[in-house]
Amino acid sequence: MTAGRWTGTAISCALVLAIAGLVALQLARPGSASVPQPWPVPSNPPRVELGVTTLALARNSARPWQAGDLEQVNAFEHDARAHAEIVMWFADWAHVADFDPRQAADVAARGSTPEISWEPWDSTRPLGTPQPGFQLRDIIRGAHDRYIQRWAREIAAYGQPLLLRFAQEMNGRMYPWAESTNGNRAGQFVAAWRHVHAIFERAGATNVLWVWSPVAGDIRSEQYPGPSFLDVVGLSGFIADRSVFGRPYRSFTTAFGPSLDALHALAPDKPVSLAEVAAAQSGGDKAAWITGMFRDIERRPYIQSIVWFNVRKEADWRIESSLSAERAFEAGLRLASR
Repeated sequence: MTAGRWTGTAISCALVLAIAGLVALQLARPGSASVPQPWPVPSNPPRVELGVTTLALARNSARPWQAGDLEQVNAFEHDARAHAEIVMWFADWAHVADFDPRQAADVAARGSTPEISWEPWDSTRPLGTPQPGFQLRDIIRGAHDRYIQRWAREIAAYGQPLLLRFAQEMNGRMYPWAESTNGNRAGQFVAAWRHVHAIFERAGATNVLWVWSPVAGDIRSEQYPGPSFLDVVGLSGFIADRSVFGRPYRSFTTAFGPSLDALHALAPDKPVSLAEVAAAQSGGDKAAWITGMFRDIERRPYIQSIVWFNVRKEADWRIESSLSAERAFEAGLRLASR
């Protein structure tokens, strides 16, 4: 689903990284005090591609990227004992003025495809707070066109494959681009999406792979931009105890199965990504949950990638939150990627 499947660009680094990775395994085992090197790129692409975002990359939403931010990706790979084919970070429109080609190039150089969750808001403000400057109608009428055009030109100049996850979880209520909040109205999300997509097309940014990513729950077909305007459909979803979301801990199949079926029915010809997913350590059996997730992925061949939110935030979402969770993740990924 990522660049390796679309162009073969990422695979060109595989031989060099594989040799470097073998050396790295001798010098930096998981848990070692030294900084681990990237995990070797596999010689054959896995059926299910692994992706990750980390605390440093989540903070890129409003904080400039630093080369050392990728060290957390390396550590995640050693915990998962697998290469991350996708490395995702966040960028909000209020703070990140320009696309940074250095970050994308460094991600590509390690054999991974860059993915940006590109968010039209000020991420430093609390979730659910109205942000009148980022209403969908402002995007539609061109109030942000200069900003969008600059990003489109910069990404086109970068030229390498890049996943763009624009305005995710539009079917929820947390973000100011959701149609149910911030003075927005029904039908405006698709109009805004197509407006942004058209600007990128005019800029010649054909290297962009567009990711449409609702949150688990009510998948609304009227918010689907149409097959000509995207490349991947994704699903966001998190599981925790009642103290976090007000719901009990539920299995992957119970929580996400109906949404995944709805996504696939809506876009049967598009690959599906678990575009941002994680389970909390407290409230349930995280290891069993992870095992169940990978079994469900194996039963759903249309799921082609998983991007794990490896961050300790409202809860400890990281795979290394317990040894049992880490081992379950490693075993499940190996099973699903055969």
